[in-house]
Amino acid sequence: MQQAFRRFGFITVVAVYLLILVGAIVRSTGSGMGCPDWPKCFGRWIPPTHVSQLPPNYKTIFKVQGKEIADFDPFKTWMEYLNRLLGVFIGILVFITFLLSASYFRRDRMIFYLSLAVLVLTGFQGWLGSVVVATNLAPLMITLHMLTALLIVSVLIYAVARAHTGYIAIESIPEKSKINTILLIGLLMGVLQIALGTQVREAVDRIAQQMHYLGRETWIEQIGLPFYIHRTYSLLILAVHAYLAWLLRRNASHRGTLVFWSQILTGLIAGEILTGAAMAYLAIPAVLQPVHLLLATLMFGIQFWLALLLNRERVFRTANSYSSVVV
Repeated sequence: MQQAFRRFGFITVVAVYLLILVGAIVRSTGSGMGCPDWPKCFGRWIPPTHVSQLPPNYKTIFKVQGKEIADFDPFKTWMEYLNRLLGVFIGILVFITFLLSASYFRRDRMIFYLSLAVLVLTGFQGWLGSVVVATNLAPLMITLHMLTALLIVSVLIYAVARAHTGYIAIESIPEKSKINTILLIGLLMGVLQIALGTQVREAVDRIAQQMHYLGRETWIEQIGLPFYIHRTYSLLILAVHAYLAWLLRRNASHRGTLVFWSQILTGLIAGEILTGAAMAYLAIPAVLQPVHLLLATLMFGIQFWLALLLNRERVFRTANSYSSVVV
């Protein structure tokens, strides 16, 4: 049961990231309102594939907040519906993970409570999805939806990490307190950057709609100050994490686990900056938008994982076992 928990927990983490990617594709293709109602889609459990399957006044029937919806688009409708189905599948994975966590109730009760928290947060996230639709993609709701996904990822990673029977053996870190502080600063900066990114994305959506999706090469300059803050801030984040990587190399073995993950983190941030620059100079190609968001959320996950590794004594120890696992 405990091995199954670790396996399902890891699969669920991967699935949540897949859902984030699919959700980003939904946004980049403008499919967010492909289904104007929730949980059904145009009043059906199986969405229509052609406008002829809808009543003539479907725009009035399914209008959101008194606003008439756009013309029916089968691609956008099914893109959004598949996103919802994936969300349901992840909900099932989360529920199974919670059931399996019961095997840790006596040994490490925190794992059970963390898994319960993930289950509750997943239900809250599903409700938030319905609010996003009901409010016609309100900016605040979209940002909250994204931040909740990050919270689910972090709690789930923590639960799976605690499920180890011992702790990961890493060499001692002389400047551990300083590194923890820099890592915390970097993590908070990353979350703020993701929130700023959602604001920039919402500005792009608004401008695109106003321009009837024409003149794509002018959208970035019309965003103005929010975009320039988002762009400049990314360089500051890169500098902070480059310093973090240098500190870890100075304190740990060059082949150590912490150094390895810090290099992965720095690479993700560099990739994030490159995809952001490519979007700015290539008229925001839709294919890069999901990649940009995925890299940002992966960055957050690695930051959190690094924090767990750095503080392994508090995380990987369990009540009844203190064996050492070398990775």
